[in-house]
Amino acid sequence: MSRSSEVGTVPEPIVIRAARRSDAERLSAIAFRAKAHWGYDAALLELWRPDLTFTIASIAEDEVFVAERAGEALGVVALSYAGDVAALEGLWIDPPAMGEGLGRRLFARAVAAARTRGARALVVEAAPNAEGFYLRMGARCVGTVPARPAGRRLPKLVLEL
Repeated sequence: MSRSSEVGTVPEPIVIRAARRSDAERLSAIAFRAKAHWGYDAALLELWRPDLTFTIASIAEDEVFVAERAGEALGVVALSYAGDVAALEGLWIDPPAMGEGLGRRLFARAVAAARTRGARALVVEAAPNAEGFYLRMGARCVGTVPARPAGRRLPKLVLEL
């Protein structure tokens, strides 16, 4: 029994920290499981696997944060930058941890990081299942962008910073 499930105990706190290169495999697994949670078929998940994969290089190039409890990674958010615009490259929560507010906390950390870097806007090309979350976080839809497979489009959202 984990400490957080024992009667009368307080759950371990959530810590948000910078990702380490050694996190790549675990973060990739979280992203893949989170995407699969929405019921996409196996062929689509495999098509998207490269977009769901964290590598040593991507962790070094992007600004990546991990939400963890008691040393266990539960979620991840990644940002890239071009001039004064930050792009949210992905925000993934491990399905067993969904509903605990980790998405909000990781998004807030991403916004703070983007502001610190001088970004004036945060752009998100959201999966359809995530659009409502980003709208609740204050972003506004400015259109759509093409996505894979051909013919698919994703909402493009912007949060002015």
